[in-house]
Amino acid sequence: MVRHVKALVVGSGPAGLTGAIAIAESVGDGKDVVIIDEGIEPGGQLPKQTHKFFGHEGFYASVRGFEIGNLLVKKVKSLGVEIIQQATVTGIYEDVITVYDRVNNIVNEYLADYLLIATGATEKFLAFKNNTLPGVYGAGAVQTLMNQYKVLPGQSFLIVGAGNIGLIVAYQLVQAGAEVKAIVEASSRVGGYAVHANKVKRLGIPILLRHTILEAIGKDKVRGAVVAEIDERFKPIPGTEKEFVVDAICLAVGLQPNVELVAQTGAKLVYIPELGGYVPLRDENMRTTVHNVFVAGDLAGIEEATTAMIEGYIAGYNIAQELTGKSFKEKIEKMKKELEEFRRGPFSKKVRDGLKKMGIVFPEGGYREEQQVDKGPMGKLRAVIECPQAIPCNPCETSCPTGAINVGGNINGIPQIDYTKCIGCGVCVMKCPGLAIFMIQEKDEYSLVGIPYELLPIPSNGTKVKLLDREGKDVTDGEVDHVALNNKGKTHIVFLKVPKGFEDVVRSFRILAKSEEFICRCEEITKEDIERVIDMGITDYEELRRVLRIGMGPCGGKTCRTLTLQILSEKTGRPVSEIELGAYRPPTMPTPFEAVVKSVLTENSEVSENIPGGVKDE
Repeated sequence: MVRHVKALVVGSGPAGLTGAIAIAESVGDGKDVVIIDEGIEPGGQLPKQTHKFFGHEGFYASVRGFEIGNLLVKKVKSLGVEIIQQATVTGIYEDVITVYDRVNNIVNEYLADYLLIATGATEKFLAFKNNTLPGVYGAGAVQTLMNQYKVLPGQSFLIVGAGNIGLIVAYQLVQAGAEVKAIVEASSRVGGYAVHANKVKRLGIPILLRHTILEAIGKDKVRGAVVAEIDERFKPIPGTEKEFVVDAICLAVGLQPNVELVAQTGAKLVYIPELGGYVPLRDENMRTTVHNVFVAGDLAGIEEATTAMIEGYIAGYNIAQELTGKSFKEKIEKMKKELEEFRRGPFSKKVRDGLKKMGIVFPEGGYREEQQVDKGPMGKLRAVIECPQAIPCNPCETSCPTGAINVGGNINGIPQIDYTKCIGCGVCVMKCPGLAIFMIQEKDEYSLVGIPYELLPIPSNGTKVKLLDREGKDVTDGEVDHVALNNKGKTHIVFLKVPKGFEDVVRSFRILAKSEEFICRCEEITKEDIERVIDMGITDYEELRRVLRIGMGPCGGKTCRTLTLQILSEKTGRPVSEIELGAYRPPTMPTPFEAVVKSVLTENSEVSENIPGGVKDE
């Protein structure tokens, strides 16, 4: 039996979900709208995105990706839209659409008045020696394993590609407890947002520009990688090779649109490198060259999730117009204005250039690019913004309770602070998706620097730390003054005591590994072990020795006895002279049993010679 629906949406990513919402809301009943998706849960890439999104709050800025997915899916289901998971559209024919249901192992057939295809994109691969070794992953695969299935696919990583995806995955790997040895990038500049690059640099991860990977080392799995510098023609420069010991290589070298299904509809494809390669030719309403086929999201051109959501709405409202005969021009124009706002900035230049080849023109400029020089009045607890690029993002502005922050009228503008209004609340620090806002206050003996923090463990007050600069390099020592917890957004602020004069230098920290102070090296007894037993009420050296075996090793207590007595003195307040020294027991040095046995046997042999019928050697 062929099932007929008014609108069939292929793909439940951000574009597909918003498209379905627009159609169902406008039609008034979602039962004739069906979403087909091959994943095990709806949301496309959103369920694996643990970072906060950029943009504005109307499109979930400062909300983590998986949470956005949950909100959109909840909305879709509330409208009565059916989402069919683990199902793949295998073919689009003139008279039918075939869908393979993997759960029930059956092929179903559909007819649809309108198609919205939002199939997203596929990761590009890279050719290098041994690139098929286990341990070579695409960035999406790493995110899926790590963030969806809680499986860390390695302990030490090399990231190839410094676009937003590579930078984000590097940061998330550190959050998960892995080590990222380096990020290599073939270009002469970082392709992703500077705020993403800065937050991984603060973690001490080097970004090697004009480098590429030559080889994965290993036979049965990845055990290392060889990278090299490249020239202006992207050819490796002999003699510049570097080797990294890693057990995983993560490729983040770009995406290409999944055009297979839209091509089967008969829609025209065009090759536009700025949009990711082959894309469907479409108009500003997201309609392809086939009247009832619309597209949205990365399939229409590689861009951000926010613009994918907006395109989904535009496509959905246009489909709803034709299904109902009603006009949704006002909603469509509102979404087009949103796209225009987002695409004004420098990071959208490639997309603007690509769309221009389709005859779709977006304006540019009109945003503030000037950095704020004023760091605010000394001595006042205040926010300092270090957001050096014009990117489409403004939650710092919209979240400020006093209106102290503004981005200059366009969402791409660089934010600035009016320090006469800043009250030092720290809300902007916790909201900033790029972790690019810090708190500073100069005090009499030291300064406070508040660092946005999303790692575990959360340090406690008084924790000794190594203070780091913007490149993740050691600067000096410090300690945690206090922590402002943000249990909702999970971006906390760790306030550090920083030596005077380092307020503009310190931008990160490293918790010092707890060093074990061994007192009795023979028995591996630490100072903490001894203090814990003393706190239990045992304050006599002989009792400590019985409980911990302290002083019972090969040295006989030559080193640890005095140290233990000093600890007892410190903990009890008694002078060492008043503490019982403890007995000195033989042997004073380790003696082999063989020597003792020989001595005993020799003695017994001498005795037996003088006693008739005495003890024999055996």
